[in-house]
Amino acid sequence: MKYIDEFRDGALAQQLARAIAREVKAERRYHLMEFCGGHTHAISRYGLIDLLPPNVRMIHGPGCPVCVLPIGRIDSAIELARDHGAMVCTYADTMRVPASGGISLMKAKAQGADIRMLYSCADTLTLAQKHPDRQVVFFAIGFETTTPPTALILKQAKAQGLKNFSVFCNHVLTPPAITHLLTLAEASAEGARLDGFIGPAHVSTVIGSAAYEPFVTRFRKPVVIAGFEPLDVMQAILMLVRQLNEERAEVENEFTRAVTPAGNVKAKALMAETLALRDSFEWRGLGEMPKSALQIHPDYREFDAEVRFGLTYRKVADHKSCQCGAILRGVKTPRECKVFGTACTPDNPLGSCMVSSEGACAAYYTYGRFRDVKRGAAEEANA
Repeated sequence: MKYIDEFRDGALAQQLARAIAREVKAERRYHLMEFCGGHTHAISRYGLIDLLPPNVRMIHGPGCPVCVLPIGRIDSAIELARDHGAMVCTYADTMRVPASGGISLMKAKAQGADIRMLYSCADTLTLAQKHPDRQVVFFAIGFETTTPPTALILKQAKAQGLKNFSVFCNHVLTPPAITHLLTLAEASAEGARLDGFIGPAHVSTVIGSAAYEPFVTRFRKPVVIAGFEPLDVMQAILMLVRQLNEERAEVENEFTRAVTPAGNVKAKALMAETLALRDSFEWRGLGEMPKSALQIHPDYREFDAEVRFGLTYRKVADHKSCQCGAILRGVKTPRECKVFGTACTPDNPLGSCMVSSEGACAAYYTYGRFRDVKRGAAEEANA
Protein backbone atom coordinates (compact mmCIF):
# COMPACT_ATOMS: atom_id res chain seq x y z
CA MET A 1 0.00 0.00 0.00
CA LYS A 2 1.33 3.41 -0.97
CA TYR A 3 -1.52 5.87 -0.61
CA ILE A 4 -3.64 6.91 2.33
CA ASP A 5 -6.96 5.99 0.68
CA GLU A 6 -5.90 2.36 0.63
CA PHE A 7 -5.77 2.40 4.43
CA ARG A 8 -9.38 3.64 4.53
CA ASP A 9 -10.91 1.08 2.17
CA GLY A 10 -14.35 0.12 3.51
CA ALA A 11 -14.41 -3.28 1.78
CA LEU A 12 -11.06 -4.22 3.30
CA ALA A 13 -12.28 -3.05 6.70
CA GLN A 14 -15.27 -5.36 6.40
CA GLN A 15 -12.97 -8.24 5.46
CA LEU A 16 -10.84 -7.60 8.54
CA ALA A 17 -13.98 -7.38 10.68
CA ARG A 18 -15.11 -10.78 9.41
CA ALA A 19 -11.64 -12.20 10.07
CA ILE A 20 -11.72 -10.90 13.65
CA ALA A 21 -15.22 -12.37 14.14
CA ARG A 22 -13.98 -15.76 12.96
CA GLU A 23 -10.93 -15.66 15.22
CA VAL A 24 -12.51 -14.58 18.52
CA LYS A 25 -13.62 -17.29 20.89
CA ALA A 26 -17.22 -16.96 22.02
CA GLU A 27 -16.43 -18.06 25.57
CA ARG A 28 -13.91 -15.30 26.32
CA ARG A 29 -13.70 -11.52 26.36
CA TYR A 30 -10.82 -9.51 24.91
CA HIS A 31 -9.87 -6.31 26.77
CA LEU A 32 -7.60 -4.33 24.47
CA MET A 33 -6.25 -0.87 25.23
CA GLU A 34 -5.30 1.60 22.54
CA PHE A 35 -2.78 3.59 24.56
CA CYS A 36 -2.52 6.51 22.17
CA GLY A 37 -5.16 9.21 21.76
CA GLY A 38 -4.54 9.16 18.02
CA HIS A 39 -5.92 5.63 17.92
CA THR A 40 -8.90 6.65 20.06
CA HIS A 41 -9.58 9.39 17.53
CA ALA A 42 -9.39 6.93 14.61
CA ILE A 43 -11.64 4.38 16.35
CA SER A 44 -14.30 7.03 17.02
CA ARG A 45 -14.01 8.79 13.66
CA TYR A 46 -14.37 5.64 11.58
CA GLY A 47 -16.82 3.81 13.86
CA LEU A 48 -14.52 0.82 14.28
CA ILE A 49 -16.19 -0.31 17.50
CA ASP A 50 -19.32 -1.04 15.45
CA LEU A 51 -17.30 -3.47 13.30
CA LEU A 52 -16.05 -5.52 16.25
CA PRO A 53 -17.69 -8.50 17.97
CA PRO A 54 -19.32 -7.61 21.32
CA ASN A 55 -16.73 -9.62 23.26
CA VAL A 56 -13.87 -7.45 21.94
CA ARG A 57 -13.74 -4.38 24.15
CA MET A 58 -11.58 -1.39 23.32
CA ILE A 59 -10.30 0.54 26.35
CA HIS A 60 -9.06 4.10 25.96
CA GLY A 61 -5.63 4.78 27.45
CA PRO A 62 -3.78 7.85 28.74
CA GLY A 63 -1.78 8.55 25.59
CA CYS A 64 -3.12 12.07 25.07
CA PRO A 65 -0.40 14.66 25.86
CA VAL A 66 -2.59 17.46 27.24
CA CYS A 67 -4.95 15.01 28.97
CA VAL A 68 -2.30 13.68 31.35
CA LEU A 69 -0.93 17.12 32.21
CA PRO A 70 -1.94 17.87 35.82
CA ILE A 71 -3.51 21.16 36.84
CA GLY A 72 -0.48 22.17 38.91
CA ARG A 73 1.70 22.26 35.81
CA ILE A 74 -0.71 24.59 34.00
CA ASP A 75 -0.76 26.79 37.10
CA SER A 76 3.04 26.99 37.00
CA ALA A 77 3.02 28.06 33.35
CA ILE A 78 0.50 30.80 34.14
CA GLU A 79 2.68 31.84 37.09
CA LEU A 80 5.64 32.26 34.74
CA ALA A 81 3.71 34.75 32.62
CA ARG A 82 1.78 36.56 35.35
CA ASP A 83 4.23 36.72 38.25
CA HIS A 84 7.57 36.62 36.47
CA GLY A 85 6.66 38.58 33.34
CA ALA A 86 7.91 35.86 31.01
CA MET A 87 6.77 35.41 27.45
CA VAL A 88 5.36 31.85 27.61
CA CYS A 89 5.07 29.91 24.36
CA THR A 90 3.37 26.56 23.83
CA TYR A 91 1.33 24.38 21.50
CA ALA A 92 -2.32 25.05 20.68
CA ASP A 93 -4.11 22.36 22.69
CA THR A 94 -2.26 23.31 25.86
CA MET A 95 -3.86 26.76 25.75
CA ARG A 96 -7.34 25.46 26.62
CA VAL A 97 -6.59 22.95 29.41
CA PRO A 98 -8.49 24.00 32.57
CA ALA A 99 -6.30 25.10 35.47
CA SER A 100 -7.12 26.35 38.98
CA GLY A 101 -10.04 28.70 39.50
CA GLY A 102 -11.58 27.99 36.11
CA ILE A 103 -8.74 29.71 34.29
CA SER A 104 -6.57 28.43 31.44
CA LEU A 105 -3.58 29.72 29.50
CA MET A 106 -5.96 31.19 26.94
CA LYS A 107 -8.00 33.00 29.60
CA ALA A 108 -4.82 34.23 31.28
CA LYS A 109 -3.71 35.59 27.91
CA ALA A 110 -7.05 37.40 27.55
CA GLN A 111 -6.40 38.98 30.95
CA GLY A 112 -3.07 40.41 29.79
CA ALA A 113 -0.47 37.66 30.34
CA ASP A 114 2.00 37.30 27.46
CA ILE A 115 1.21 33.73 26.40
CA ARG A 116 1.67 32.74 22.77
CA MET A 117 0.57 29.76 20.70
CA LEU A 118 3.22 28.40 18.34
CA TYR A 119 3.24 25.72 15.65
CA SER A 120 6.94 25.01 16.11
CA CYS A 121 9.00 25.18 19.27
CA ALA A 122 11.84 26.57 17.15
CA ASP A 123 9.88 29.82 16.97
CA THR A 124 10.71 30.43 20.64
CA LEU A 125 14.37 30.87 19.75
CA THR A 126 13.43 33.48 17.15
CA LEU A 127 11.32 35.31 19.72
CA ALA A 128 14.17 35.23 22.24
CA GLN A 129 16.48 36.77 19.65
CA LYS A 130 13.96 39.47 18.71
CA HIS A 131 13.22 40.35 22.35
CA PRO A 132 16.57 40.30 24.21
CA ASP A 133 14.99 42.31 27.04
CA ARG A 134 12.35 39.62 27.72
CA GLN A 135 12.56 36.18 29.27
CA VAL A 136 11.11 33.69 26.76
CA VAL A 137 9.95 30.28 28.06
CA PHE A 138 8.87 27.30 26.01
CA PHE A 139 6.18 25.33 27.88
CA ALA A 140 7.12 21.86 26.61
CA ILE A 141 4.64 18.99 26.84
CA GLY A 142 4.05 15.65 25.16
CA PHE A 143 5.32 12.11 24.84
CA GLU A 144 8.45 10.96 23.04
CA THR A 145 7.02 12.23 19.74
CA THR A 146 7.42 15.92 20.61
CA THR A 147 10.51 15.51 22.81
CA PRO A 148 13.25 15.54 20.12
CA PRO A 149 12.30 19.06 18.90
CA THR A 150 12.59 20.32 22.49
CA ALA A 151 15.98 18.63 22.81
CA LEU A 152 17.09 20.28 19.58
CA ILE A 153 16.18 23.83 20.60
CA LEU A 154 18.01 23.33 23.91
CA LYS A 155 21.16 22.43 22.01
CA GLN A 156 20.67 25.35 19.61
CA ALA A 157 20.08 27.79 22.49
CA LYS A 158 23.34 26.70 24.09
CA ALA A 159 25.22 27.03 20.81
CA GLN A 160 23.80 30.54 20.33
CA GLY A 161 24.54 31.52 23.93
CA LEU A 162 21.01 32.78 24.56
CA LYS A 163 20.60 34.23 28.05
CA ASN A 164 16.88 34.98 27.93
CA PHE A 165 15.58 31.57 26.85
CA SER A 166 14.50 28.58 28.96
CA VAL A 167 12.28 25.50 28.82
CA PHE A 168 9.57 24.48 31.28
CA CYS A 169 9.88 20.76 30.62
CA ASN A 170 6.86 18.48 31.05
CA HIS A 171 7.68 15.67 28.64
CA VAL A 172 6.41 12.24 29.73
CA LEU A 173 7.34 8.68 28.76
CA THR A 174 5.19 5.89 27.34
CA PRO A 175 6.72 2.61 28.66
CA PRO A 176 6.57 3.65 32.37
CA ALA A 177 2.90 4.62 31.93
CA ILE A 178 1.99 1.25 30.42
CA THR A 179 3.94 -0.50 33.18
CA HIS A 180 1.98 1.50 35.77
CA LEU A 181 -1.36 0.58 34.17
CA LEU A 182 -0.43 -3.10 34.16
CA THR A 183 0.70 -2.89 37.78
CA LEU A 184 -2.68 -1.42 38.75
CA ALA A 185 -4.50 -4.10 36.78
CA GLU A 186 -2.40 -6.87 38.33
CA ALA A 187 -3.07 -5.55 41.83
CA SER A 188 -6.80 -5.14 41.07
CA ALA A 189 -6.46 -1.69 42.60
CA GLU A 190 -7.63 1.22 40.48
CA GLY A 191 -6.82 -0.32 37.13
CA ALA A 192 -8.82 -1.80 34.28
CA ARG A 193 -8.54 -5.39 33.12
CA LEU A 194 -6.05 -5.41 30.26
CA ASP A 195 -5.25 -8.31 27.93
CA GLY A 196 -3.17 -6.49 25.33
CA PHE A 197 -2.16 -3.13 23.86
CA ILE A 198 -2.22 -1.35 20.54
CA GLY A 199 1.13 0.41 20.72
CA PRO A 200 1.38 4.08 19.67
CA ALA A 201 2.55 4.91 16.18
CA HIS A 202 4.46 8.21 16.31
CA VAL A 203 6.00 7.47 19.72
CA SER A 204 7.28 4.14 18.41
CA THR A 205 9.03 5.79 15.45
CA VAL A 206 11.23 7.47 18.06
CA ILE A 207 11.69 4.84 20.79
CA GLY A 208 11.45 1.75 18.55
CA SER A 209 9.56 -1.50 19.04
CA ALA A 210 12.25 -2.96 21.32
CA ALA A 211 11.30 -0.45 24.04
CA TYR A 212 8.16 -2.47 24.82
CA GLU A 213 9.94 -5.79 25.37
CA PRO A 214 10.60 -5.38 29.14
CA PHE A 215 6.97 -5.03 30.27
CA VAL A 216 5.71 -7.54 27.68
CA THR A 217 8.10 -10.08 29.19
CA ARG A 218 7.27 -9.11 32.78
CA PHE A 219 3.48 -9.00 32.50
CA ARG A 220 2.94 -11.44 29.62
CA LYS A 221 0.72 -8.98 27.74
CA PRO A 222 1.07 -8.62 23.96
CA VAL A 223 1.67 -5.34 22.15
CA VAL A 224 1.02 -4.64 18.48
CA ILE A 225 2.34 -1.30 17.23
CA ALA A 226 -0.08 0.17 14.71
CA GLY A 227 -0.46 3.16 12.42
CA PHE A 228 -3.34 5.60 12.82
CA GLU A 229 -5.41 4.65 9.79
CA PRO A 230 -8.55 2.51 10.29
CA LEU A 231 -7.11 -0.54 8.52
CA ASP A 232 -3.97 -0.26 10.67
CA VAL A 233 -6.10 -0.44 13.79
CA MET A 234 -8.27 -3.31 12.54
CA GLN A 235 -5.20 -5.32 11.53
CA ALA A 236 -3.62 -4.70 14.95
CA ILE A 237 -6.76 -5.94 16.71
CA LEU A 238 -6.70 -9.10 14.60
CA MET A 239 -3.02 -9.65 15.47
CA LEU A 240 -3.74 -9.17 19.20
CA VAL A 241 -6.67 -11.60 19.11
CA ARG A 242 -4.45 -14.20 17.47
CA GLN A 243 -1.71 -13.73 20.06
CA LEU A 244 -4.17 -14.10 22.91
CA ASN A 245 -5.78 -17.18 21.38
CA GLU A 246 -2.36 -18.75 20.96
CA GLU A 247 -1.32 -17.67 24.49
CA ARG A 248 1.57 -15.64 23.12
CA ALA A 249 2.89 -12.37 24.51
CA GLU A 250 5.10 -10.65 21.98
CA VAL A 251 5.84 -7.25 20.53
CA GLU A 252 4.59 -7.24 16.96
CA ASN A 253 4.92 -4.36 14.52
CA GLU A 254 2.03 -3.68 12.14
CA PHE A 255 3.46 -0.22 11.38
CA THR A 256 6.55 -1.54 9.60
CA ARG A 257 6.46 1.32 7.10
CA ALA A 258 7.66 3.70 9.83
CA VAL A 259 8.78 1.80 12.96
CA THR A 260 12.00 -0.16 13.44
CA PRO A 261 13.25 -2.11 16.49
CA ALA A 262 15.80 0.59 17.41
CA GLY A 263 13.68 3.63 16.53
CA ASN A 264 15.29 6.96 15.73
CA VAL A 265 18.79 6.52 17.11
CA LYS A 266 19.86 10.10 16.40
CA ALA A 267 16.80 11.56 18.13
CA LYS A 268 17.31 9.36 21.18
CA ALA A 269 20.95 10.42 21.44
CA LEU A 270 19.92 14.09 21.30
CA MET A 271 17.35 13.53 24.04
CA ALA A 272 19.90 11.75 26.23
CA GLU A 273 22.32 14.65 25.83
CA THR A 274 19.91 17.46 26.76
CA LEU A 275 17.31 15.78 29.02
CA ALA A 276 17.36 13.47 32.03
CA LEU A 277 14.89 11.29 33.93
CA ARG A 278 12.89 12.85 36.75
CA ASP A 279 12.72 10.84 39.96
CA SER A 280 8.94 11.27 39.99
CA PHE A 281 6.22 13.11 38.10
CA GLU A 282 2.49 13.52 38.61
CA TRP A 283 0.19 12.40 35.78
CA ARG A 284 -3.45 13.42 35.72
CA GLY A 285 -5.49 10.36 36.66
CA LEU A 286 -2.47 8.12 37.27
CA GLY A 287 -0.86 10.01 40.16
CA GLU A 288 2.85 10.13 40.92
CA MET A 289 4.92 7.74 38.84
CA PRO A 290 8.66 7.18 39.27
CA LYS A 291 11.00 7.66 36.31
CA SER A 292 8.07 8.54 34.04
CA ALA A 293 9.03 12.02 32.82
CA LEU A 294 11.98 14.13 31.74
CA GLN A 295 13.68 17.24 33.04
CA ILE A 296 16.48 19.44 31.74
CA HIS A 297 19.88 17.73 31.89
CA PRO A 298 22.31 19.21 34.44
CA ASP A 299 24.62 20.22 31.57
CA TYR A 300 21.79 22.45 30.32
CA ARG A 301 20.69 23.70 33.72
CA GLU A 302 20.96 27.34 32.62
CA PHE A 303 17.96 26.73 30.32
CA ASP A 304 15.77 25.09 32.98
CA ALA A 305 12.82 27.40 33.71
CA GLU A 306 12.05 25.60 36.97
CA VAL A 307 15.53 26.46 38.23
CA ARG A 308 15.73 29.96 36.72
CA PHE A 309 12.40 31.10 38.19
CA GLY A 310 12.41 28.96 41.33
CA LEU A 311 9.13 27.24 40.50
CA THR A 312 7.56 25.12 43.23
CA TYR A 313 5.11 22.48 42.08
CA ARG A 314 1.76 22.38 43.89
CA LYS A 315 -0.62 19.47 43.41
CA VAL A 316 -4.19 20.53 42.60
CA ALA A 317 -7.26 18.27 42.66
CA ASP A 318 -9.32 17.85 39.49
CA HIS A 319 -12.86 19.17 39.12
CA LYS A 320 -15.11 17.12 41.42
CA SER A 321 -17.60 16.29 38.69
CA CYS A 322 -15.01 15.35 36.08
CA GLN A 323 -14.17 11.67 35.56
CA CYS A 324 -11.15 12.37 33.38
CA GLY A 325 -8.78 10.55 35.75
CA ALA A 326 -10.81 7.33 35.67
CA ILE A 327 -11.15 7.59 31.88
CA LEU A 328 -7.37 7.95 31.51
CA ARG A 329 -6.88 4.79 33.61
CA GLY A 330 -9.35 2.93 31.43
CA VAL A 331 -11.77 2.13 34.25
CA LYS A 332 -14.53 4.39 32.88
CA THR A 333 -15.68 5.57 29.48
CA PRO A 334 -16.75 9.12 28.61
CA ARG A 335 -20.37 7.97 28.59
CA GLU A 336 -20.06 7.09 32.29
CA CYS A 337 -19.24 10.70 33.25
CA LYS A 338 -22.35 12.57 34.38
CA VAL A 339 -21.22 15.89 32.93
CA PHE A 340 -20.12 14.53 29.54
CA GLY A 341 -21.92 16.28 26.71
CA THR A 342 -23.90 18.49 29.11
CA ALA A 343 -21.88 20.71 31.43
CA CYS A 344 -18.66 19.52 29.79
CA THR A 345 -18.29 20.10 26.05
CA PRO A 346 -15.40 21.09 23.73
CA ASP A 347 -16.56 24.72 24.00
CA ASN A 348 -16.62 24.54 27.80
CA PRO A 349 -14.33 21.73 28.96
CA LEU A 350 -14.31 20.87 32.66
CA GLY A 351 -11.51 18.37 32.21
CA SER A 352 -8.54 17.89 29.90
CA CYS A 353 -10.03 14.85 28.12
CA MET A 354 -12.50 17.19 26.39
CA VAL A 355 -9.82 19.61 25.13
CA SER A 356 -7.58 17.86 22.61
CA SER A 357 -8.90 15.92 19.63
CA GLU A 358 -6.85 13.03 21.03
CA GLY A 359 -8.81 13.09 24.28
CA ALA A 360 -11.36 10.30 24.64
CA CYS A 361 -14.18 12.67 25.61
CA ALA A 362 -13.52 15.02 22.69
CA ALA A 363 -13.35 12.09 20.26
CA TYR A 364 -16.65 10.68 21.55
CA TYR A 365 -18.33 14.07 21.38
CA THR A 366 -16.99 15.04 17.96
CA TYR A 367 -17.94 11.79 16.26
CA GLY A 368 -21.38 11.31 17.74
CA ARG A 369 -20.79 8.84 20.54
CA PHE A 370 -22.44 11.33 22.90
CA ARG A 371 -25.73 10.32 21.26
CA ASP A 372 -25.33 6.92 22.89
CA VAL A 373 -25.57 8.72 26.24
CA LYS A 374 -28.89 10.29 25.34
CA ARG A 375 -30.21 7.05 23.87
CA GLY A 376 -29.13 5.10 26.96
CA ALA A 377 -30.80 7.64 29.28
CA ALA A 378 -34.02 7.41 27.27
CA GLU A 379 -33.94 3.61 27.44
CA GLU A 380 -33.47 3.73 31.21
CA ALA A 381 -36.38 6.20 31.59
CA ASN A 382 -38.65 3.92 29.57
CA ALA A 383 -37.60 0.73 31.33
